[in-house]
Amino acid sequence: MKAPAGTAPAATPLVLIVDDDEAIREALTDLLRSVGIEARSFGSTKELLDTPTDRPGCLILDVRLPGLSGLDLQAQLARSGNTRPIIFMTGHGDIPMSVRAMKAGAMDFLTKPFRDQDMLDAVAAAIDKDKAQRQQAAAAKEVAALAATLTPRETEVMAAVVKGLMNKQIAGLLGISEITVKLHRGNVMRKMAVRSVADLVRKAELLER
Repeated sequence: MKAPAGTAPAATPLVLIVDDDEAIREALTDLLRSVGIEARSFGSTKELLDTPTDRPGCLILDVRLPGLSGLDLQAQLARSGNTRPIIFMTGHGDIPMSVRAMKAGAMDFLTKPFRDQDMLDAVAAAIDKDKAQRQQAAAAKEVAALAATLTPRETEVMAAVVKGLMNKQIAGLLGISEITVKLHRGNVMRKMAVRSVADLVRKAELLER
């Protein structure tokens, strides 16, 4: 289904900008739009939180903001499971602040005034990271749905196969015949939609993340 006229497709990257300086918000918005990146700006973290979006992209966040600070917002988003990459900017940056932001998972920390190209490079890297995270999450969800169709015994067999055990070893471990192991193993391969043990191992790794 196409997006309604005047709106962007859900998969189109969107950069969210939070800064209490209107001039900076406008300058960043214009900079990003000049290279074809859609941006939306907010004057406070409250405005941002009141306008949720699930579109891919990143967050450009000033450290010092009215109300909830940029660093505090980073912590709040992390607690809620929001993994949108964050690029911090500040005119008052210091080493401890930068270290705290980066340790908490920030993509970058730019001190004002920064070069336009530095911001564009940081945004491009953040968008790529968000896309990769979303693709991995979608793949994990798909694999989880397949794994949910396995019986408890098939789940045990899959775990043993992934560990590299042979059919005879699995039979001894589970107290069943080798023929039964082969039957369960075949069901596992079919239900998990794989053709090789290597493919099964890759999907099992997604379940563990």
